[in-house]
Amino acid sequence: MTKKNSPRESMYRGIAMTVAGSDSGGGAGIQADLKTFAALGIFGTSAITALTAQNSRGVHHVETASPESVRRQMEAVLSDFPVGAAKTGMLAESAIIETAAAVFREFGFRRLVVDPVMVAQSGDPLLAEKAEETMKESLIPLAGLVTPNLPEAQRLVGFPVESLEAMKAAAERILEMGARSVLIKGGHGSGEEVTDLFHDGQVRVFRHKRIETLDTHGTGCTLSAAIAAELAAGCDVHEAVERGLAYLQAALQRGFRPGKGPGPVGHAVSMPWLEGH
Repeated sequence: MTKKNSPRESMYRGIAMTVAGSDSGGGAGIQADLKTFAALGIFGTSAITALTAQNSRGVHHVETASPESVRRQMEAVLSDFPVGAAKTGMLAESAIIETAAAVFREFGFRRLVVDPVMVAQSGDPLLAEKAEETMKESLIPLAGLVTPNLPEAQRLVGFPVESLEAMKAAAERILEMGARSVLIKGGHGSGEEVTDLFHDGQVRVFRHKRIETLDTHGTGCTLSAAIAAELAAGCDVHEAVERGLAYLQAALQRGFRPGKGPGPVGHAVSMPWLEGH
């Protein structure tokens, strides 16, 4: 006999998981992911890979979780909850990347968004340099979608990624690593227009006017979480990327400044497709 969802459970469109680091300032990492899931009607679960002491001015301390702790957190969630999609963020070091990849393989999990977090917006490193190869070899081949920004794409592929043609070439190189699709984010580019490139065998270019704001902390985390949320709600990857980008644009317009430095995006925005849910 199938168990029916209770009214309390039915308020959610799906369940998603984030495997990432904690941001004590609340604008990025696990905190941004869970806020994004909630804003999009998704029940969020998590596995914390690192504790960071950070605020609007930078990252002041990082303490990584043990690989065993990460494994147990992931297994506890995936063995119990019907997780519709997951995302990774800050994974810090090779052992944690290998652990996360092993658990995803163990559960046959493929609706995975990999945000290859390498450097914080403040410039502070969040991934050991030798761990980049581990990410390429162990995690990216499991990804349904990889979401690097321009500097991250350049580090993954080893050549400058500045023009649209270079973005396409980089996306193809990442696909060759085993990912099923790639979204290269153009926010680090110059000019009044932002160009994002999506590639899953066919290239699709998204262009939108740049929003003039310094309050952009957590944009990468927010976008990858929004895409994972829409995948968990049942969207295909094309629609999930479209909706994720739309949500990020709305959140950027609601950015604010709770501290003395640049602030986060405003996660508490309601999107048109949620009306009546």
